[in-house]
Amino acid sequence: MAPAHLVRSIILVLLLMTPLLPVYAQQSTMNKSVHYDTVEIPFNAFNVVRDNATIIKLPHEHVTNWQLTMENKLTYSNPNGSAIIRLYEDPKEAKFIEVGMGSPPDHKLWLAVNTPEDGYFLIHEEKSGGWSPGQIVTVQHSSNGGLSSTIGQKVLVDNLDVAGFTVRDVEVAGLDSSSDPPTTSSGSVSINIVSGDPAANPIFYMPFIAVAVTGALIGVLIKTKKR
Repeated sequence: MAPAHLVRSIILVLLLMTPLLPVYAQQSTMNKSVHYDTVEIPFNAFNVVRDNATIIKLPHEHVTNWQLTMENKLTYSNPNGSAIIRLYEDPKEAKFIEVGMGSPPDHKLWLAVNTPEDGYFLIHEEKSGGWSPGQIVTVQHSSNGGLSSTIGQKVLVDNLDVAGFTVRDVEVAGLDSSSDPPTTSSGSVSINIVSGDPAANPIFYMPFIAVAVTGALIGVLIKTKKR
């Protein structure tokens, strides 16, 4: 095949493959590993003591590769109150990820992890100005990167190894003692979580196929020129 014909072949292959990418992207249902849950947690769920926390069983099990976002839309009634959200593999086990958001004006923010091996430890804490209404807190875990978290553009933790984590339950509370005044008076916390195996979607492999085909054609072109 002449070099000019090979060049035209490369261009043709790329043009043919380009429209396939958005088609695959639109067919997200082809990845059967993808699960998505959304939960709206009402304010009164935070007006309970930690020992009697509200436990929400998620419809799906979010294994290893997941991303969770939360938005705090609560109205606090206690200036010393905090909304505490814990992500559990199993509420009966001592392994969880905790996000805490204190009341105004301080807007305290912290992120902690509890494991059977190491116990409870703070990963990130800001005693004032940690969060503000409208900001989105993101917590994610991947098989390669471990645990990461951000709020807005600020990184709270990056690639922390927690020996894997599957989200099955969400636990919320806001009182240290039953004698404490209510933490919140209205509003809610919105939680969205999505998980899945990216390799289970055919589009995951499309860039590799394109590179392989293009590389093979360029290799043939180089050999032809040498002749």
